[in-house]
Amino acid sequence: MKTALIMGISGQDGALLAEHLLKQGYKVSGTSRDHEVGNFWRLEALGIRDRVTLTSAVLSDFRSVLGALQQTMPDEVYNLAGQTSVGMSFLYPVETFDSILIGTMNILECLRFLGKKIRFYNAGSSECFGNTREPANEETPFRPRSPYATAKAAAHYAVSNYREAYGIFGCTGILFNHESPLRPARFVTQKIVSAASRIAAGSQERLCLGNLKVCRDWGWAPEYVRAMWLMLQGDKPVDLVVASGEEHSLEEFVARVFGAFDLNWRDHVVVDESLFRPSDIEHSCGNASRALAELGWRPETLFSGVVEKLVAAARNKSA
Repeated sequence: MKTALIMGISGQDGALLAEHLLKQGYKVSGTSRDHEVGNFWRLEALGIRDRVTLTSAVLSDFRSVLGALQQTMPDEVYNLAGQTSVGMSFLYPVETFDSILIGTMNILECLRFLGKKIRFYNAGSSECFGNTREPANEETPFRPRSPYATAKAAAHYAVSNYREAYGIFGCTGILFNHESPLRPARFVTQKIVSAASRIAAGSQERLCLGNLKVCRDWGWAPEYVRAMWLMLQGDKPVDLVVASGEEHSLEEFVARVFGAFDLNWRDHVVVDESLFRPSDIEHSCGNASRALAELGWRPETLFSGVVEKLVAAARNKSA
C-alpha cells in the first residue's frame, strides 16, 4: 500500500485528489494549518473525512514541513497548499510569495534533507503564461501578470532546479482553470452559479462582476486531479500542461449559467469596474497534447459539460 501526503487537503483539489487516491488503494494523509480547527467540509461532502489522517503544517515554516514528512514518510507528496486567489495576490503579494514560493522551497529542501525516494508533485498554474494568443504548451514562455503568477513561476523553476541538481523526482502540473461544486464561494464560477440559483428561486439581488471579456480554458476538476496522480506514476518526472484546449469568455459562461435557469443574464448582472484587476489576462488556453502522449490523459468534460454539472449541483443543493 502506497502512502500519499497531500499538502492542502482541505481545498477543492486536495479533497478530490484524496478521494481519487483512496480509490487507488493509497493510505492518505493530509495537512492544513491547524487540523484540529480546520474546515474539512469538502472531505465530509465526499464521504472520506474518516478515511484520511490529518496533521498540522505551515509550509512557510521549514521545521513544520519536516515534521509532517517525518511523521508520515510518504511515497508521494502533493503540494496543493498556498494562497489560491489571483485577485488577493495583488492585495497581499508578500504573503502570496511566502505561501507559494517559500512553501515549495521548504518541501524541496526537506525532501533533499531526508534523502528518501519520495516523488513530489507541485501545483503550477496557467496564470504563469499570461496572455495566450495560441494555446500554450510546455515550450511556451512564462509571462506572469500577477504576484500569484510570479510566485507560481518561481516555484515551477525551483522544482525543475531541484530535479536537475539533486535528482529529486519532482514535477509541476501546469493546470488551467478547473471547476467543481467544491470551489470556494469567492471564485467567480461558483459566485455566478450560486447567484443564478438564488435569483431563479426569487432573489432580487444583482450580481456584480468584473471584466466579462476575459477568456478562459475551463475543465472539470475531478479529471484534472487524476492527471496529477498520473504524473507521479511514470519512470521519469515531467512538467505537463493540463487543459481542455477550449477558450470561452466569462460573458459566455454567465450567459450559459443564467440560461440554464431560464434567465436573461443582462437583467441581473452588473459590470463593476472596481472589480477589474490591475493587470488581467485577456486570453488563456492550453494545449494538453503532451499529457495525452505521456500519460494517456485527455479531458472528458468540456465547457458545456462543466456548466451543466455545476448547474445540476446547484439545483440539487437548493432542492
